[in-house]
Amino acid sequence: MTKLRKKSHFRWLFLALLLALLPAAVYAQAEPITDDEVNEVAQDVYCPVCESTPLDVCPTAACADWRELIRTKLSEGQSRDEILEYFARQYGDGVLANPPRRGASLVILWILPLLLVLVGLLLFSRLLRGLRRPTAAAPPPRPKSTTGDPALDDYISRVEKEVDE
Repeated sequence: MTKLRKKSHFRWLFLALLLALLPAAVYAQAEPITDDEVNEVAQDVYCPVCESTPLDVCPTAACADWRELIRTKLSEGQSRDEILEYFARQYGDGVLANPPRRGASLVILWILPLLLVLVGLLLFSRLLRGLRRPTAAAPPPRPKSTTGDPALDDYISRVEKEVDE
């Protein structure tokens, strides 16, 4: 009977030890998420209210809520890419600092600007070529007018020279 009693005590002791270690295991998994970890994800998401302002520096209440959402998702164990994908699904690719290169965003955000720059360069080069071309043939030289007065002839020739330039 003493052997049976020792086994029973051992079982109770083992169960008590497990119950004592259970909260330690829970606390070990629930390390608090730091602001740096939140901001590492938030810097790649733009504020829905302010234009072109990353979430990590935006002072609005909406951004504070989004940062708390990021903190919650990180504490649940979601990765950075999963969180960014969540925001893209909920609010569109426009909230991401680096939108994915697929579908309409590929055309609108990546190909269209490149095409516009190329067309602009083409038009600019044509404009420069047009400026380099000589205009129509030079006008025939004006006949020298002579009035018989040397002072007046000198004055007229200087005026015509300035007009030609």
